[in-house]
Amino acid sequence: MSSYGFWLSAAGMKINDLRQTLHANNLANAQTTGFKEDLAVVMARPVESRESVDGFGFSHPVLDGMSGGAEVMPTFHNFAQGNIERTNRALDVAIEGDGFFAVSDGTATRYTRDGEFTMNLNGELVLSTGGGRWRVLDADGATIQLDPAGGTVRISDDGTIRQRNEVVGQLGLHDTGNRQSMRKFGENLFDAGVAEMQPVPAHLRSESRESSNYDPLKGLAMMIEASRAYQLNATLVQLQDQVTGQAVSTVGRVA
Repeated sequence: MSSYGFWLSAAGMKINDLRQTLHANNLANAQTTGFKEDLAVVMARPVESRESVDGFGFSHPVLDGMSGGAEVMPTFHNFAQGNIERTNRALDVAIEGDGFFAVSDGTATRYTRDGEFTMNLNGELVLSTGGGRWRVLDADGATIQLDPAGGTVRISDDGTIRQRNEVVGQLGLHDTGNRQSMRKFGENLFDAGVAEMQPVPAHLRSESRESSNYDPLKGLAMMIEASRAYQLNATLVQLQDQVTGQAVSTVGRVA
């Protein structure tokens, strides 16, 4: 029974370590445009005799009536809409509702809610972050070319891009019904993975940005709670180790 409690406490340490890591990353991105928070998902683990698929799981008359502990599931991405803030920058645009901007570095296509754009030296519309290597794609999956010589650029709420009052491109939005299959790639981008991305109508707000959907005050409280839970499980591991040591050195001693 001592080893049973040991493994439950060790699992608790693992789970709360992950929770702290996710909350720390969320907190670091509380001011990142279009950032979507990550949440740890934990589920009850069945006992060994029920978890085994080959029919040879360990069975115990006492342990089978107890919990099998807990295990971590794939990280859940919270895609809830963040607040939209006015920036008054002509190349900033925020998505209202569903959808992602498609961007490419020339080798792969990624997806993002970050609508803070700029123009590189070649006149291509690119993300402001990432050193300008992520080029924004239009509705047909092509890069958007502007005139680097200058001229006022405006992005309409339907995604139409005009320079000197002439239409030069159309922002493309994509979405999927299987968002949890998307995985964070880094640089505030998502890899579609096995999700099938489909074009969707653009509902945008020009000269604006979508803020992170992470609540730093609530997240900080959850991070502290995870830290305390981790320490409690670590203390239980130490106590159970002491009990096991005493059992070996005293209970088994022959008088």
